[in-house]
Amino acid sequence: MNKISLIISREYLTRVRKKSFLVMTILGPILFAALFILPAVFASMEDKEVRTIAVIDSSKVFINTIPETEYLKFLYLENTSVEDLRENFNKTNYYAVLYISHIVANTPSAVQLLSDRQPSLNIRMHISNALEKEIERQKLQTYKINNLDDILSAIKTRINIRTIIWQGSEEKESMSEVAMIVGYISGFLIYIFIFLFGGLVMRGVIEEKSSRVVEILVSSVKPFQLMAGKIIGIGLVGLTQFLLWVVLTFILISLGTTLFFPELKAPASDQVVVENVMASSSTLQPVQPSEEEFSKMRAILDSASSINFSVILGSFLFFFLGGYLLYASLFAAIGSAVDSEADTQQFMLPITIPLILAIIVMMNTIQNPEGQLAFWFSMIPFTSPIIMMVRIPFGVPLWEAALSMSILVATFLFTTWVAAKIYRTGILMYGKKVTYKELWKWLRYRN
Repeated sequence: MNKISLIISREYLTRVRKKSFLVMTILGPILFAALFILPAVFASMEDKEVRTIAVIDSSKVFINTIPETEYLKFLYLENTSVEDLRENFNKTNYYAVLYISHIVANTPSAVQLLSDRQPSLNIRMHISNALEKEIERQKLQTYKINNLDDILSAIKTRINIRTIIWQGSEEKESMSEVAMIVGYISGFLIYIFIFLFGGLVMRGVIEEKSSRVVEILVSSVKPFQLMAGKIIGIGLVGLTQFLLWVVLTFILISLGTTLFFPELKAPASDQVVVENVMASSSTLQPVQPSEEEFSKMRAILDSASSINFSVILGSFLFFFLGGYLLYASLFAAIGSAVDSEADTQQFMLPITIPLILAIIVMMNTIQNPEGQLAFWFSMIPFTSPIIMMVRIPFGVPLWEAALSMSILVATFLFTTWVAAKIYRTGILMYGKKVTYKELWKWLRYRN
């Protein structure tokens, strides 16, 4: 056991002192924090360029009905054809030309947006929604309803469904979107870590084998001790880096939220603070978020706070370590069986297929975490580290989590036994092209 601890210490200290470890430890949290904050920052910003769209309405019923925004204007033209505007379009300051045919009520596709560039999706949706509402209003007017505009305004209703989860005698508010994000990020991180640190194990074995350093090592320690020390040491490196990422990412996200969205710290009931923030933000942001948008942001933060992150973190550590140890033993076996990294391709395919399949199934699991496909793939040990981590934020029965963990541990012990039998023979094999038939012989070798 002392020899294994020496190997673990050597592997751990050698890698944490490398510049690449320090660089990734710093860059990782910055990238993760940017992944959370930048989309919200970009969503709150809009191009300040004022765009004017010329409107040719042959039906004469949509004039002055398309609402304008601060940066989107509509100019209604008469006695002008699309062909005339096309000939002189470069000489005008129009962003696009909107042509509305007189048969638009019966043929929705009779609306054209013409320009010398690709109009943005937001502009298309803005125009489309405005025309749809106006056509619906005109159709309702044919029924000769009095005070139609007042009625339409009065019946306009928005429904915000709150999700409440019963946990015994307690009730917790949740949001499926938050669970989806947490599950997706957790599963994807395990996928990345398994490939990243499993590859380090394989490359480390190949380097020691090609440099003949392993011949000196195995004269002092058993091959299994060498393999176990290398796997555990690199695993501790990954665990250290992950914990540093969690702490630094949390700090950066907190600082970024305070810097870019200070209004989210305001109490939900403080109407005056919200209004003051909305009024003052006009100098900082082109778009002024509404009180409803602030409420949605607060709901997301409240839902995130309702998630038991201690369970998420504990589950992540278990499935990360379990998945890593399972695959790292296989990566070590591959590294011992070949002489160079170029020879690993034929053996890598059976290992990478389950991981890639887990990523594909992960998308279905996010949509249906309680489905049969999600259940069985969360039990299969080669895919359970990813799929089960996607399911846990949605809530998983304790017996399912315990069964998945037990199967994963049992499979890890089996793959370690298999990898050790390959490792003890392959680590000293040189210059021979290894096949699956040869690996089977090594597994059956008893001495």
